[in-house]
Amino acid sequence: MAVLAAWLPCSAFAAPKTHIRLLLSAETARPGDTIWAGLEMDMPPTWHTYWRNGGDAGEPTKIDWDLPPGLSAGEINWPIPAKLSEPAGDTPIITYVYTNKVVLLTPIALAKDLHPGPIELKAAVHWMECSDICIFSSNSASAPLTIADETKPSADAALLDQWRQKVPPRASAREAGASWDVLRSFASNSRPVIIEWKTNAAPADFYPYANSNFDVAGTTTTLTSGAGAVRLEKIIKTNETEWPDHLAGILVGKLDSSEPVAVEVDLAIINAPAATISHVAPGSLATMLLLAFIGGLILNIMPCVLPIIALKILGFVKQSAEVPGRVRTLGIVYGLGVMASFLILAGLAIGVQHAGGVANWGDAFRHPRFQVGLTILMTLIALNLFGVFEITLSSKAAGAASGLASRQGASGAFFNGVLATVLATPCTAPFLGAALAFAFTQSSFVILVVFAAAGAGFAFPFVLLCAEPRWLTLLPRPGAWMEKFKVAMGFPMLATAVWLMWLSANGADEVLWLGLFLVILALAAWIWGEFVQRGGRGKGLAAVICVVLVAADFGVLIETKPAKQAIVWNVWSPQAVEDAQRAGHPVLVDFTAKSCLTCQVNKRTSLEISRTRAKLKEIGAVALIADFTRDDPAIAGELQQFNRGGVPLVLVYSRDPSKPPQTLPVILTPAIVVAALDRAAQ
Repeated sequence: MAVLAAWLPCSAFAAPKTHIRLLLSAETARPGDTIWAGLEMDMPPTWHTYWRNGGDAGEPTKIDWDLPPGLSAGEINWPIPAKLSEPAGDTPIITYVYTNKVVLLTPIALAKDLHPGPIELKAAVHWMECSDICIFSSNSASAPLTIADETKPSADAALLDQWRQKVPPRASAREAGASWDVLRSFASNSRPVIIEWKTNAAPADFYPYANSNFDVAGTTTTLTSGAGAVRLEKIIKTNETEWPDHLAGILVGKLDSSEPVAVEVDLAIINAPAATISHVAPGSLATMLLLAFIGGLILNIMPCVLPIIALKILGFVKQSAEVPGRVRTLGIVYGLGVMASFLILAGLAIGVQHAGGVANWGDAFRHPRFQVGLTILMTLIALNLFGVFEITLSSKAAGAASGLASRQGASGAFFNGVLATVLATPCTAPFLGAALAFAFTQSSFVILVVFAAAGAGFAFPFVLLCAEPRWLTLLPRPGAWMEKFKVAMGFPMLATAVWLMWLSANGADEVLWLGLFLVILALAAWIWGEFVQRGGRGKGLAAVICVVLVAADFGVLIETKPAKQAIVWNVWSPQAVEDAQRAGHPVLVDFTAKSCLTCQVNKRTSLEISRTRAKLKEIGAVALIADFTRDDPAIAGELQQFNRGGVPLVLVYSRDPSKPPQTLPVILTPAIVVAALDRAAQ
C-alpha cells in the first residue's frame, strides 16, 4: 500500500515520477512589486506528493531558492490537500496529500532599486512521492523575468490565480465560527479535543499543522451537532510537560465535493464560547479567580486610577479624626461601592453576550455619550473641590453627584468606590486581562464571580487600611491645611476632565497638550496667589515651585511638540496580517485606544522610538494599528482570541505564517519589543 511504503527502503536512484515546472505571474515587473511564483507538480496516476504536514508517513515538499540580488522569497502558500487513510492494524495511517497536479505558490518581493533588464529565478526542489513505493526526489526549475517600467501578466497568470483561490484564507476563530475545548481525561499524555465550526459545509474535518511539541491524530470523530454547525473530536498527544495553548491548521468543509472549502485558523484553548464548554474545571476557575483578585489589586496603581487617589487621600485625612468603628464602617461602604460597580459591569457584559455581541472590559468608555457625561461630572467635582460651589440639599442632581466624592459619610465613601471603578475601566492591569477574557467566554455565573473577585482585589487596599484605624494616625491631624489640600486636589480632577473632553471630541493630540498646559499653568497661578502673595512662611519655596512648574509646562508641553509618528501604521484587519505574511514580512500589531493611558505610555516608551523604528526597517516588518477608541466588533473578537479583556495588546507575527504570533506583556519595554521582532525575523 502507498503509505506503508514509507517504511520500506526508498530508491535513491530512481528517476522522479513527478514533473515540475516553475511559473511566474508576470513576464515583466516593476521594481518594488511582489509577484507570485508557482511550482507546478504533475504526478502520474496512483502517485502523490505531500502537504506542509505530511501526516503519519510523509514529508512535505521543500523549495531552495536561488534568486538574483534584490529578490526575496516568502513562505509557501499551500492549497487544500486531500486526506488519505490506509489501514495498518488497529490504527489507520493518515497522510495529507496532493494527487494529479498541484501548484505551490510563493510570493517573490522585488527591491525598489532593481535595474531594468532580464533576470532568471532558479529553485532546487526536494519532494517525497509515493505509490507502491516511495521515492525521495530532487530536481531544479527556473523561469525568466524582465525588470521594466510596467508589470505585464504572464501567460500562466490565470492558472496561478486559480490555484491561489484554493489556498485557505486566514480567519480568526471568531470569523470562522470555530472554538475548541480540551476535555479532561486520565491519560498522562493524551486528551480529546472538541472543535466546533459554525458552518453549513458539512461533512468537514480539521487538518493540523505539524508541531514538534505535540501531535494531533489524523483520525477524526464527527459528533452530533445542531443545524449550521459541525463538531469534530481529535486526539492530542503531547511530548512536553505543558499542554499547548494554541492549535493551528485548516478547517476543511464540503469534503464530498470536488471543490472543498477551507479556512486557516489558530485556535486558543481559553477562547471556547460557553456554548461549547460543558464544564469548567475547579482548578482552572480557582486560578482565574486568583488572577482576577491580583489584577484588581494592581489596578489601583494604573494610570487611569491615579486621579481618584487624591480623593482617597482626602478621605483618609478626614477619617483619621473619626472613631475607629466609624472608620471601619466607611471602609466597608467604599468596598460595597466598588463591588456594586463591578457587578453592574458584569451584568452589562452578560447582557451584551445574550444579545449576540462580544463583551470586553471598558465597553462603556468607548461610547461618546458616556465620555461626555463623565467629562461633565469630573469638571463639577473639580469645581466643588475649588470651592466654587457647595453641596446643599437643594442642589440639583448633577451638582449633588459631583460633590458626593468629596463628602464625608457613607454617601461619599460609596460614591468614591463607584467613581474609582468607572475611572479604572480604560485600563487593563497585568493578570486582569487574562481573567476577564476567560470570564467573557463562560457562563453568566462564572462572569459574576470573576468580576466579583476583581472588585474585591480593587477594594482590598482601602478596606484594609480602614480596618486598622491606628495606621491613619501617621497622617497629619485635620486642620486649616486641609482646605488648601482640597483645592490642590481639584487640579488632577480638572486634568482628567480635559483628557475626557479630548477623548469624547476625538480631537488632535495638540488639543490635549494645550489643555494640560493650561491646567498646570492654573495650578502654578494658584500656588503663587495662595502661598506667595497671601502666604507667610515658605514664600521662597512656593515661588521656586511656581517657576519650576511654569518652566516645565512650557518646555515639555509647548516647546517640545509631540514627536511625529515615524512608523507607517496601516489599519489592522485579519486580511492585512495575512497579506503581509504571505509576502514574507513579519508583522507588528498594536491594539490600542486613546482612552487607554497604558497604551499611550507603551507607545511613547517602547513603540514610537528610534530603536523600534530601526528594527522594523531592518527586518522589513509591517506595522498595523487596531484602534479600539470606538466600539469595533472585529477588534473585540480578536482581543478575546488572545486572552485579553481589553487593550493594550501588542502582537508580533513571524514571517512564517505557520507560527503563532507572540503576545507581548501589558507593560512594554524597548528590549521586549526588539527581542520579539528579532524572533519574528528568524
